[in-house]
Amino acid sequence: MSSNATYIPKSALGRWFESRLPVMGLIHSSFIDYPTPRNLNYWWTFGGILSFMLGAQILTGIVLAMHYTPETSLAFGSIEHIMRDVNYGWLIRFLHSNGASMFFIAVYIHIFRGMYYGSYKSPREVLWILGVIILLLMMATAFMGYVLPWGQMSFWGAKVITSLFGAIPAIGQAITTWLWGGYSVDDPTLNRFFSLHYLLPFMIAGVVVLHVWALHVVGQNNPTGIEVKNIDKDTVRFTPYATAKDAVGLACFLIFYMWFVFYIPDFLGHADNYVEANPLQTPPHIVPEWYFLPFYAILRAIPSKLLGVVALFGSIAVLAFLPWLDTSLVRSGRFRPVFRVFFWVFVAVAVGLGYLGSKPPEGGYVIAARLLTVYYFAHFFIILPIVGWLETPLPIPASIAEAVLPQGGSAATIGGRAAAEPSTKG
Repeated sequence: MSSNATYIPKSALGRWFESRLPVMGLIHSSFIDYPTPRNLNYWWTFGGILSFMLGAQILTGIVLAMHYTPETSLAFGSIEHIMRDVNYGWLIRFLHSNGASMFFIAVYIHIFRGMYYGSYKSPREVLWILGVIILLLMMATAFMGYVLPWGQMSFWGAKVITSLFGAIPAIGQAITTWLWGGYSVDDPTLNRFFSLHYLLPFMIAGVVVLHVWALHVVGQNNPTGIEVKNIDKDTVRFTPYATAKDAVGLACFLIFYMWFVFYIPDFLGHADNYVEANPLQTPPHIVPEWYFLPFYAILRAIPSKLLGVVALFGSIAVLAFLPWLDTSLVRSGRFRPVFRVFFWVFVAVAVGLGYLGSKPPEGGYVIAARLLTVYYFAHFFIILPIVGWLETPLPIPASIAEAVLPQGGSAATIGGRAAAEPSTKG
């Protein structure tokens, strides 16, 4: 999808520069005159929110890195120094720590929206896979960042999670030793995690550029899942229409974000992490940050350590295969009544796994986690293929414009159109 408009600078200097490095033309075609489906709702604002949060995390992280000391005897104290002695250090630190949670809230909503509206289907498979790669990089970055405060939960979380690689046959112990930089979690581990935590956000930014590039090649999906057929009727300019909507969505999200920063900045943290790391004293209950809890529950639900690690990474990797596991020819869940039911059940299962991940691995919690883990994988490997084959979708509009503005004879057309119209395949 591309715009027919061409950017022409008004000044001679602008035309000279544009003829040699057409940056403004690229910005104009990508973020100003770019044709956007006219029926996008506020669920589509989370892409812009995520871009903002990435930039905010990088900027606050750079400032924090100026004052942080990646050495086990000084790391915890350097955090206290940032909070107490650095001008507005408390604000930068709370923006960064709570920003990680806001980042994951936005990305999980973004993923669930993509799953509901079929944004992973052809021709957007590469776009979706790049999104999964971004998620993996985010999780790695967040895990390493959680270790840096060097509190009790930081230390023991690092020890438990890195020890999981030891379950890999033949090479597991070597990988664990390499991650630690020795034979225990110590100074080399903290230095490595600090270096990678600083580096990975820039890798995320690079993949985000590819993600946006892929989006502009194949075009945006929309709530109906129908491709653009008439660029004049089905689309509007990105600016001011989409940018205005994104600005409203971002403003609402920032109010939510700032509420945490200024009123309950420690709410999403763990109390044990405000105690300096002690290798000789294990916390009574080791838990990761909330955004890892569903995957942590899957890990603990499997009796075998090796199979638990496989299930942990498989629960994320399976998302990359979603374009081929969903066999339906219809994109949007809006026209798939059976899929809608199973989708919301899946959302409930994911939330349930998050709850169970925060509980001790004992008794009924373990049994419930195993049942939900089975359902989690069954959703992808059993439910989606079968529902795609057997489901009878609802009638689909002929075009985006018809769905948004059903006037005249459009209503009859909507009621009588076949569900598996060629334009909706893939």
